[in-house]
Amino acid sequence: MRDKFNLTQEQNIFLAKRNIIDAIWKSANLEGIAITFPETQKIYEGGNVDHLRVDEIITINNLKHAWKFILCSINDDIDFNYISSIHSLVGSNLVDSPGKIRIYEVKMAGTNWIPKLPSKEQLDALLEENQNISCDTERIITLMCQLMKMQLFNDGNKRTAMLIANHELIRHGRGIITISEENKIEFGTKLISYYENEGQLPVLIDFVYEKCLDGMK
Repeated sequence: MRDKFNLTQEQNIFLAKRNIIDAIWKSANLEGIAITFPETQKIYEGGNVDHLRVDEIITINNLKHAWKFILCSINDDIDFNYISSIHSLVGSNLVDSPGKIRIYEVKMAGTNWIPKLPSKEQLDALLEENQNISCDTERIITLMCQLMKMQLFNDGNKRTAMLIANHELIRHGRGIITISEENKIEFGTKLISYYENEGQLPVLIDFVYEKCLDGMK
């Protein structure tokens, strides 16, 4: 695999800021929140949308805060503390023990596969092994998928993993990952296949690379 986009960090930050509401809107849809782009923009700007539940509005505002955090800390290294900080923002007032490692078993929708209990040591080993991948884009997409499968936290793992991936993509000028409505079902299907079978990781990586990675030439 080779890098799909070759931007300066400044160009990638500009791209992210220009598309931040779109990224939040798509993340909300991926979580099953029925919201339009204009409604997402209204909440981003401090407004309210009557048909949404309180937790759905909190989800969108949390994504806004997390995106702003990664753009303000774009050159910070990715480690357990940074990932926990992102999850604390994503899960604030939504999930049990935001930023804390999961300590009980969870079941995954759409599959009988059950993730093992994670640990900081497992995460550190994953991050160290990830550095052996020479292509930035492949390394970052791989990390995103592995974080999703690890289920490090009680909830909000996909959102956290995608934000971490976008931090690294922007940092290295490699574009932005978003999952559009038209790709949501196929992404979910391939993600579950990877959960159940480690050998499906390359298939998921290729799909994200081809369908979910955007930038500018």
